[in-house]
Amino acid sequence: MRRSFRGTILAGVALALLVMPVASLAQEDSGTTLHVNVKLVNVFVNVTDRNGAIVGGLTRDDFAVTEDGKPQTIAVFERQSEVPLAITLAIDTSGSVKKDMSDEAGAARRFAHAILRPQDQMSVLQFATTVRVLAPFSNKISQVDRGLSELRSDWATALYDAICDGSQALGKKQGRKVLVVISDGDDTVQDATYAQALGAALRNEVMIFSLIDVPIAASAGRDTGGEHALITLSEQTGGKYYYVGAGGLDAVFNKVSDDLRTEYLIGYYPQRQAPGVDFHRIRVTIPRAAQDEFNIRHRVGYYADDGLGTEGRGTRDEGRGNRE
Repeated sequence: MRRSFRGTILAGVALALLVMPVASLAQEDSGTTLHVNVKLVNVFVNVTDRNGAIVGGLTRDDFAVTEDGKPQTIAVFERQSEVPLAITLAIDTSGSVKKDMSDEAGAARRFAHAILRPQDQMSVLQFATTVRVLAPFSNKISQVDRGLSELRSDWATALYDAICDGSQALGKKQGRKVLVVISDGDDTVQDATYAQALGAALRNEVMIFSLIDVPIAASAGRDTGGEHALITLSEQTGGKYYYVGAGGLDAVFNKVSDDLRTEYLIGYYPQRQAPGVDFHRIRVTIPRAAQDEFNIRHRVGYYADDGLGTEGRGTRDEGRGNRE
């Protein structure tokens, strides 16, 4: 039996979707073709030292990757990736943060002007009682400015709805997908759940950057559970969280810009996958370093059906059962 692999890796595969089928196996003497999915998994990685300073200058040989505990071979490596950015600004305009809306709009506008390159796109949505898109994806800064000028306050907070909706819209984009959430973490609409929000972000390969704006310093006036939820969402998706402090949102947005400009791109083809596993866990390490020398951030894993296109992705209704 003579076998030949017929497959061509699509141009720019490392800059495209997280998981992409690229090969098929032909059995020519039998006249049948056995299709084999060879999937490139892309992981965006940010590394800081124990003092929080960004670590640049690392090489492919510095990193090690495992999937479900099994070592993987790094096939793609880039420093300071030029992969296009798709960014959604999700701004809380509920009553608890109403007083900060003007500052939020101004800081977001300056961030957009600083971060957007010709190959990037940004959208703006606000969330209060409902989620509303103020500016669709575009690289036109005037469109972003116009959307930010239309922020309107309401009383409730549909935080998890906003994360679900924002993640699903970002999932249709290629490249790095970033959801910047500005909120105090309070969710009062009780429509989508935390689990659905996290699932939507992971399935759509979205990194969540949480900018936590605490309106009242005293713990009695804060939703500490909501703050913790935002922190965990950021950690699980490979993003980062910041509390808005004395420097205001401008200082926090500057840190987000630095993070996005200094990410490493690591890609690998999964080897020795166990059948029937729904969620594959990823771990990136720097073996030569001491255990506490570096803080390495990346998404925790991916769902096995992520390579199936939009029909295989989680939706906002996932897990709701018969409640509607």
